[in-house]
Order: sequence, then C-alpha cells, then structure tokens
Amino acid sequence: MSDVDAHDPDEFSAGQWPDWSFWKSHPDGSGVRVVVATAMAVASLALFARAQDIAHGTSPPLPTSLAIGAVACYVLGCMLAPWYGPVARRRGRVAIVAVMFLLGMAPAVVLASPSYLTDLTYALAIGLMLLPLRHALLLGLATVVGQIVWMRLAQGEVAWAQVAVLVGVTAALGTVFALGFTIGHLRAAREQVKRLAVHQERERVARDMHDVLGHSLSTMTVKLGLTRRILESSGDVALAVGQVTELESMARTALSDVRATISDYRTLSLDSELAGARMALRAAGVRADLPAATDAVRVELREVFGYVVREAVTNVLRHSDGELCTVRLGHDWVEVTDNGSITVGVDTGNGLTGLGERLAAVSGTLVHGPAQGGGFQVVARGPVPRPPLTPSQEAEPT
Repeated sequence: MSDVDAHDPDEFSAGQWPDWSFWKSHPDGSGVRVVVATAMAVASLALFARAQDIAHGTSPPLPTSLAIGAVACYVLGCMLAPWYGPVARRRGRVAIVAVMFLLGMAPAVVLASPSYLTDLTYALAIGLMLLPLRHALLLGLATVVGQIVWMRLAQGEVAWAQVAVLVGVTAALGTVFALGFTIGHLRAAREQVKRLAVHQERERVARDMHDVLGHSLSTMTVKLGLTRRILESSGDVALAVGQVTELESMARTALSDVRATISDYRTLSLDSELAGARMALRAAGVRADLPAATDAVRVELREVFGYVVREAVTNVLRHSDGELCTVRLGHDWVEVTDNGSITVGVDTGNGLTGLGERLAAVSGTLVHGPAQGGGFQVVARGPVPRPPLTPSQEAEPT
C-alpha cells in the first residue's frame, strides 16, 4: 500500500501528497492512467525538435552528444514517470522528480544555454503530479527565477517568451493531471456510494425481514402448538379449524408484509401491532396488559414504537416463561415488560440490535435488560422535542 496518505484524502491541503491509489483499486483507474500518461508522452514529443536544434548547433561534438543523450533519456522519463510515479512511495516519487530535473537541466548545463531550461516544463509537470502542491509550486518558482537570473547574467537580457512557455506549458500539463486526478477520484467516490447504498439496502431488508418473519413465525408456532394440543386432548375439530383459519390469515398477512418490505412500501401501525400482540399472547396463554389507545403517542414515533412492541412481544413468546406481558405508552416512550425468569439470549439478538438502529435513525434510544422484581424490560424513548423559542430568545444573536 502506498504511504502517501498522511492526511484525510477528502480534505485538501497544500502539503498533502496526491493520492493516486484509485489507479489500482478502481476498475476505471487504468483508463485514467492511460489518458494521463498518453498526454504526457505526446507533449514530450516536442523534445525531438530540441534534439535537432542541438545537433545542428555549433557546440563541440562531445557536449553535443551528451546533450542529445540527455534529451533522449528525458523523453523516455517523460513517458515512464506518469505511469509508474503515482503508484510509487514518497521516496520513489522524490527520486523520480529529481532524476527528471537532472535530465531536463543537463542540456542547459552542458551547453551553457539558459534557454534550454524551458524544457524543464515536463519535469515541473511531473512534480505537480507526484509532489505536494506546496513543494511543487516552490520548485516551479525556483526554476523560473533561476532561468531569469541566468539569462540576465549570461545574455544581458531575458527572453520572456521562453519564460512564458515554461510557465504556460507547465500550467497546461498540470491542469491535465489535475483533471485526471479529479475524474478518477469522482469515479471512485461514485462506486463507493453505490456499494454503501447496496449495503444499507441489504441491512434494511434483513432488519425488516427479521421483524416481519420473526414475529409472524413465532406467533404461528404458538398457534400450531395450541391446535395440536386441542386435537390431542379434546378432539374439538371446530376449535382447531378456527385456529387454522387464523393461521391462514396470519400467513397471508406475513406474505403481504414480505412483498411490501422488499418493495420498501411497507408501513407499520402501532394500533395493529398492539392488536396482533394481544392475539399472539392470548394464544400462548400469556395475560396481556396492553393500552386501549395510542392517541398519547407522538405521530412521528408511532411506527418505530410499533416495531418495538412487535420485537419485544416476540421475545416474550420465544424466550420468556412469564405469565404476564405489560405494555405502557407515553408521549415519547414505550415500555414492554414481562414477569418471566427466562431471558437468556434476549439481550444479544439481532432483533434488539435492529431496534436500536431504527431508534437511532429518529434520534431515539433503546434500553433493555432485567426488570425490577424479575422478568425482562424493553424501554424505547424518542427525541425530546425542543420547546418553542420566546420572542426575546428569537431576537438574540446566535
């Protein structure tokens, strides 16, 4: 893994090393890599004109050969550096930029011609690509100042056109790299958003399926056991048929809930959950102390409190040996308690974890554990509404 990520990549900093890791981790990264490397390679073809200019100059053969060799190596470096540099570590990046500068400066030093420093535009572009922006800009400023001073001392005047080429071409290549960098990160971010959306949807479906099927299957299991006991003990076919009819209705409702859950159209009513809880508890032989109305509950909390009632009652049916289940409602809270003694596994199940996530989504809280006097207790609370501001408070500056 590259060690260039010293800061959060989502926070821009002039001292931050450019993170090109998406070239390896993202499927489209190789495409951006090809575009950037190709742009640099095409731009560096202009150096062949520099080689011809040196070859037709008046310098001695040895310096001329050294300068042309340096230009050839410089062209090769311009083609390879954009391909391998972004995936290198910090030391490797610094070494690549240093080698590019040495090769770019070699013709100017060997032939004592400051005008050849204009070719350093490619090394500066590589610096903008691989180094922190602060360092790359300082390097560019030092190069421009060095060329201007050398021209003034050696020639007595400054060829501002060549200085402008150095600055302009460097800015153009740096813009190409910046666009490639931005496009690559945007594509990687888009793919990450897609993955997160899929993950969240899977969690939603899993949570809803647990809530729907867990309660329905627990209630159906209880009623099937009741039906079996009726047939075994009294043989009352009419009573057994009544239980089977209720089972059929519950199965249809569960199927409808599953379809609605998958389509994300399912809504849940606190009143219907209390009615279902009453029927399920009665079938299991558990006395139900439930509220008759839900008018006191805040409207925006009724759906999530319905999930609380469903999950808590399901846990009573599955885990508790209590004889009484009590549900209490308030303006922004709901409490479900049983008087049983078997609570093993209740506080570690997926259902209560899902309830915690649902309540967190509405800024609520969930507390569960042993109740005073025995049994198990689940308490859910919604967010406390902020009181309206008085006119004097509204006038105060924030």
